[in-house]
Amino acid sequence: MSQVLDELVALLTLETIEENLFRGVSQDLGFRQLFGGQVLGQCVSAASQTVDAARHVHSMHGYFLRPGDASLPIVYQVDRVRDGGSFSTRRVTAIQKGQPIFTCSASFQFDEEGFHHQNSMPEVPGPEELKSETELARMVEQLIPERMRERATSDKPIEIRPVTLINPFAPKACEPVKHVWFRAAGALPDEPQLHKLLLAYASDFNLLTTSMQPHGVSVFQKFMQVASLDHALWFHADLRMDDWLLYSMDSPWAGNARGFSRGSIFNRQGQLVASVAQEGLTRVREDWK
Repeated sequence: MSQVLDELVALLTLETIEENLFRGVSQDLGFRQLFGGQVLGQCVSAASQTVDAARHVHSMHGYFLRPGDASLPIVYQVDRVRDGGSFSTRRVTAIQKGQPIFTCSASFQFDEEGFHHQNSMPEVPGPEELKSETELARMVEQLIPERMRERATSDKPIEIRPVTLINPFAPKACEPVKHVWFRAAGALPDEPQLHKLLLAYASDFNLLTTSMQPHGVSVFQKFMQVASLDHALWFHADLRMDDWLLYSMDSPWAGNARGFSRGSIFNRQGQLVASVAQEGLTRVREDWK
């Protein structure tokens, strides 16, 4: 693994401080607040440590309650809601400064046979033909706000190659559809849970901004107040984060200063391995212009 990927894996490996209590460090990605994907991945990590290893996470649903502080650790409190014959349910609260910043429920299940169907993967150019977000950022480094410049142009633990190119410095209205390829920047061990934690982390990238595309605005415009409000993630199959995955996103609705986006994640073989949905704040702040 690369150093940045090692650091991300360590970020998702929590310290046990008491039964059902865990602590994770934070990482500053240069945003106005703590990156939501970090909290998503760490919450699933905390819940997973309280469940029989034969049961695997298949869904999580959470709400972002307060902006997180990237300079402080986070404490995760797990409530063992129920262990049934087939499913286990956990409720996790992420806490900073004595206040909850995120809360979620996660469900776990044994592997089981059942009916199967899925949507087809969209036909898009393969990742080999595309530049990464980091390469694209380095081409316009001087335009990136100083607080985000170093992070935007440095090596990343998750390599993202956009199929849909949007100029965030001169956005133009376009349809609310986006496709990106992504993978971990290095080989990973054969630990299915680790790959799911990394997917939870990566699932927060690009989703919310899809709902902004029809309105010709971007997160780089100072008058936009943008933040994730909730997040839902369903795991349909085991997956490899060290092989390319296609994140296909669309936004069927926006209103009331909120944008709703959904995503389908496919592996290279066209198997649908996960689905995502998120609503986010997309508020125009006239007082920030």
